[in-house]
Amino acid sequence: MSAAKTKKELSGFEKYLVIWIPLCMLAGVILSQYTNIGQHIESFSIRGISSVPIGICLFFMMYPAVLNLKGSELKKLKHNPKPILLTMAANWLVAPLVGFCMAKLFLSDHDELFVAVILLSASPCTAMVLVWGAMADGNQEQNVVNTSLNTLTIMIFYAPVVILLTGLQKIEIDRWGLVISVLFFIGLPILLGVLTRKIVIPRKGVDWFEQVYRPLFGKVSIVALLATLVVLFALNGVTILGNPEFLFLVSIPLLLSFAIVVGFNIFITKLFGLNYREAVITVIIGSSSHFEIAIATAIAAYGVGSVAALGTTMGLFWEIPIMLGLVYLARHLRAKGFWPPGQ
Repeated sequence: MSAAKTKKELSGFEKYLVIWIPLCMLAGVILSQYTNIGQHIESFSIRGISSVPIGICLFFMMYPAVLNLKGSELKKLKHNPKPILLTMAANWLVAPLVGFCMAKLFLSDHDELFVAVILLSASPCTAMVLVWGAMADGNQEQNVVNTSLNTLTIMIFYAPVVILLTGLQKIEIDRWGLVISVLFFIGLPILLGVLTRKIVIPRKGVDWFEQVYRPLFGKVSIVALLATLVVLFALNGVTILGNPEFLFLVSIPLLLSFAIVVGFNIFITKLFGLNYREAVITVIIGSSSHFEIAIATAIAAYGVGSVAALGTTMGLFWEIPIMLGLVYLARHLRAKGFWPPGQ
């Protein structure tokens, strides 16, 4: 996907996600007070997926992301591994440890909110970073390679990292629910994404796949995201209005974690001499979260109407404006000559 193409797609509905997200949250809270939608949603439940309708929405938030997975792109790692290695270190070492420390500092007495921060900090982004990277005029080839790699490594590292960090806090988490979340919301979309590419591309061609099929499901993912937010806040409306301090409590470690991780990534890319187009992708991917799997895991472990699910949605609430701000900060640093310009 070219930068121009991504910017064009963002010029429509997606451009105003920073507005739609809080509006959907507000709509959900209002619904919780005047309807019984929560009871109806909760009635459609199975083991490992606390709510089938939410499970379907979360699946369609993830499936479009894995359509970007290209095994052939991973072969390019050997040509310029430094940006990828720095991003992997940020995703799987720095971000989880910073999230744990912030949760330990502020949320030691709130197990579900603690887990929400861990779920977010241990989940590197695989989808929206393609948009942010294009807006910042970053190296999109590096972006695709890194997101493809993230999609695969989440399958391997996500559950162990979450289990380790929650275990250090002596919090018991539903490991079976966690494994089911990874398999259903990451493994199944990967499988279907690979099958889709193998079936659709030979029949319809690469151009049709890239210009029609993927953009269509990209729009579906946005609708699924917003629908999920409405339902989550409809289910959590009573909890929110009765305990508004939960939103404040979880926001403090989330915002501090963002600030520390972004600062670290900016510093480390400067230290290792990355040029602007490489550095900005490294900073963006290394600083963002895969909120889809975090929300899905919170739901699987604690239920749709849980405080943990509410906490993970706050990660999404803050990430959108922070990533937009990071794009403009990166452009400013480029204008000031902070990173070498590169090609």
